Amino acid sequence: MAINALPSVQGVTGTGYLPGTGAAKATDGSDFANSLSGAVDNLQQLQSTSNDLAVKAVTGSLDDIHTATIAATRAQVTLELVAAVRNKGVDAFNEIMRMQG
Repeated sequence: MAINALPSVQGVTGTGYLPGTGAAKATDGSDFANSLSGAVDNLQQLQSTSNDLAVKAVTGSLDDIHTATIAATRAQVTLELVAAVRNKGVDAFNEIMRMQG
């Protein structure tokens, strides 16, 4: 499979911190919350697709088992990414709480 055939990453935007772009705009955190919400929605969709394809594979109505394998792997990797972001967020929160004490 060619690299150009891979699906694009949706919902990822720049941070505004690249050199030469000026200062980052102030935000109330809603962009970050929307990104996380979109990631969780995407994860749920990937898991649903993976489950549907797994059922089709078990019942014999799926022609290409690779499709189910790829869907399951995408769901797994996305879950690991969302969990890692969550863990980093909790770590950051704990660090901020330690600084105030």
